[in-house]
Amino acid sequence: MMRPMRKSPPKRSPGKPRSTQPQPRPADTASGGAGTAAGVQFITVPDELAGQRIDNFLQARLKGVPRSRVYRILRKGEVRVNKGRVKAEYRLQAGDLVRVPPIRVSEEPPPAVAGEQLRRTLEAAILYDKGGLLVVNKPAGLAVHGGSGVRLGLIEALRQMYPESPFLELVHRLDRDTSGAILVARKRAVLLHVQSTLRAGKMAKSYLALATGKWPRAQKLVEAPLRKNTLKSGERMVVVDGEGKPSTTRFQVEERFSGATLMRAEPVTGRTHQIRVHAQFVGCPLAGDAKYTPDAVNASFREVGLKRLFLHSAAVGCTLPDGTRVHVEAPLPSELVAVLDRLR
Repeated sequence: MMRPMRKSPPKRSPGKPRSTQPQPRPADTASGGAGTAAGVQFITVPDELAGQRIDNFLQARLKGVPRSRVYRILRKGEVRVNKGRVKAEYRLQAGDLVRVPPIRVSEEPPPAVAGEQLRRTLEAAILYDKGGLLVVNKPAGLAVHGGSGVRLGLIEALRQMYPESPFLELVHRLDRDTSGAILVARKRAVLLHVQSTLRAGKMAKSYLALATGKWPRAQKLVEAPLRKNTLKSGERMVVVDGEGKPSTTRFQVEERFSGATLMRAEPVTGRTHQIRVHAQFVGCPLAGDAKYTPDAVNASFREVGLKRLFLHSAAVGCTLPDGTRVHVEAPLPSELVAVLDRLR
């Protein structure tokens, strides 16, 4: 889920001399490597990387540096673009000059290899592959990308499966425990186009979620601002807070059970854990949610066979740059269908 773009930092004035600006060393190019202790790098963004987020740009060049460290140097202003501070969501423009501070880089471990079983699972999970767009029915438990202790995620596995594709990038994200349809671009033009519709709120996304308890009949729209919290343990939590970012989710009752309600959720905005926290805010947290649902409640659903978060990206829809309309549905996983059958 993407956040709105930040406005561009101040550009260099083409009329001013550049004698005061440290010049890039030969190694400080867009493909610049990093040793165990890299010095300051000044990297000029090439045309083909225009539109990439600065955090992803840095992550690709600072191999072995934890993602949390990348965000920290961005927050502290150690990274500069055209001499200005930027946020993690800033999208680079061709010709931007990026200053990367000295940072100690650990030796890069050998890349994790997608096993045969994962490859077969993902091959069977390809729902759409046309016009530079992949739609994958992501299994629950698979992170969308590596990092934070995860060596292999969906995007890394797909890049190994499609070695002939020079470009493969996530259009948006799903939580690790969420299953279902996720978009992956095989062309940069497709990535930029679909992400622009996503930020404009024009991309259709529909989820199936099992809410605990009896969902209020009148509660069809939740508008509650969300704010991220990071606990001392490093765990990321999201709370409803008046100073948070505006967040809206549409909810529709699909089926009622004793002690649970199957809901269709359509996020209007795309905040982290949005559906999960909005359901909790209503008083009906999602079944199997270890982060936002009480353990005692989850224990009762384990008795009917629920061993994971019941949240599934059921359908996605967008348009491609040539105007082609795409609508793809991802079937509910068999283990979730079995839970519903036991509840009926």
